[in-house]
Amino acid sequence: MWLINEPHPSFEEIILKALALVVACVATGALLAGCASKPTNKDDSAFAYLLDRPSNWVENKVDTLPPLPQDSNLLPFEVSGNTPLHFAVDKNSLSVGTDGVVRYTVVVTSPSGARNVNYEGIRCDTYEWRQYAGLNADHDGWDETVANDFRRIENGALNAYQATLYQDYFCANKMPTGSAKQIVENIRYKRTQTSLIH
Repeated sequence: MWLINEPHPSFEEIILKALALVVACVATGALLAGCASKPTNKDDSAFAYLLDRPSNWVENKVDTLPPLPQDSNLLPFEVSGNTPLHFAVDKNSLSVGTDGVVRYTVVVTSPSGARNVNYEGIRCDTYEWRQYAGLNADHDGWDETVANDFRRIENGALNAYQATLYQDYFCANKMPTGSAKQIVENIRYKRTQTSLIH
């Protein structure tokens, strides 16, 4: 036999609870409506995401080019196991600018010994690269007529060494990974960004 001796709520208590529930629902609805409305200040935005702001970026002027690379200063790096070409960066040419551009001399060598030597820069915040100069026809100086503007780095190409340098050594979170000395040491000891995470 069950004896339930609980008091029954009165009519007033039921009305008060229902009224409290209605007030809570209205308040919640007003709060959600306020969150969904657009800002009302003049420029129609109270907050601008950092990456949505217009860029005032200005590239540092490159007035002087580094000396041509010496074999003893070249640091090899791996691009792809499928390419016969060999890639190296001149450790003495590598610099990190206040503009977020990592500048370097790259030497690409074919199996027959032919060399392509370029002075380039990689802009970390936009995933772009540019060439400032290439080895001249006499192989005794720089040719600045081959210079180009920044362009998107290509990922899928067999010899996409700029993508390798950006992803493995130069940049992380759209910023240079460190000083020129740190980047040189990482290339020397094959410490890629992936290997540093593990």
